[in-house]
Amino acid sequence: MRRHRRGGRPRLLVLSPDFPPAPGGIQALIHGLLSRLDAFQTRVLALDGPGSREFDARGDLDVRRVRAPARIGAARNVPLNAIGLAEARSFAPDIMLGAHIVAAPACALIRRVQGVPSLQYFYANEIGHRPRLAAFAAGNADACIAISSYTAQLLVQAGARPRDLRVIPPGVELPGDASPLPAEHPTVLTVARLKDRYKGHDVLIRALAVVRERVPDVRWVVIGDGPLRPELEELARAHGVAEITQFLGAVSDGERDQWLRRATLFAMPSRLPEGSLAGEGFGIVFLEAAAYGKPVVAGNVGGAVDAVRDGESGILVDPGDPAAVASAITELLLNGPLAARLGRTGMEHARSLSWPAVAARVQDVLLELLQAPR
Repeated sequence: MRRHRRGGRPRLLVLSPDFPPAPGGIQALIHGLLSRLDAFQTRVLALDGPGSREFDARGDLDVRRVRAPARIGAARNVPLNAIGLAEARSFAPDIMLGAHIVAAPACALIRRVQGVPSLQYFYANEIGHRPRLAAFAAGNADACIAISSYTAQLLVQAGARPRDLRVIPPGVELPGDASPLPAEHPTVLTVARLKDRYKGHDVLIRALAVVRERVPDVRWVVIGDGPLRPELEELARAHGVAEITQFLGAVSDGERDQWLRRATLFAMPSRLPEGSLAGEGFGIVFLEAAAYGKPVVAGNVGGAVDAVRDGESGILVDPGDPAAVASAITELLLNGPLAARLGRTGMEHARSLSWPAVAARVQDVLLELLQAPR
């Protein structure tokens, strides 16, 4: 049995290419998790980026950065793995957390050479994009965490045989003030970068043309920016909904939270994209909306099935069918008692998945691995 050194908390080494201040769901998940793992002395090795020094100085985590220019793309993972090996020799961790499969080569070698148990995280898209690496990462870890049952299914389909697979969803930051704000119009809110077509903005535009026939004063507020914005704005004009649509672009967290309090409902009918990508591994934004008591309309595929309880915290629909999306949105806009009931249940669901509760589950897995026979 491998035991950690006496006289202190066990040392946890985390290898993560994705870490704030860079935006993204994985970044938020890993930071939210590590900020609450109080049983460990944690060191994070992450890629450098704009604003990293200032972000690390403001926080309480021990973060070491790997300098690798963004222009080299995926090749940035080579120095991350190389420096990870050196960091493991100097830090002498008792246990490791692989935050992404691109760090699996270093994690596997550290595990083999230093006898350090390893926990590996899985999301979704990376499995379809690199199935062989995903299988390697799972096979060379002592335990694996999938963020949804959908992610776990993808992992098995990739040929992985994880020794110990746990399904643990991401946590959600509960708002300090979730009280609703008055709105001039019934408001549908979507929060997502305008980068991935599978998020369903195009389907929402077509659905809104139908919704406004029964709810003439409906408004659609879109938070997020990206290369698809001009195309989506043109599509909104073509379907006659440009005047009821607000593309706000990237906004501050405070402004986003104001809209979450003001909106009538949240809608993002993500679908399964074509090709190797897998779509929503979970969809933490659905929980964030639920934390404000907002009913959700989401696609009935991928990780959203875990994030949204159909008929309880929201309505799951065929994400490729504008008529089905329109029907769900219209029902929630016109049926106040139903929207309120789904919002209340969604808020309870979000509270059960607050970060302290989720981090405790992950911490228990790490402590189990630390004490397990090797």
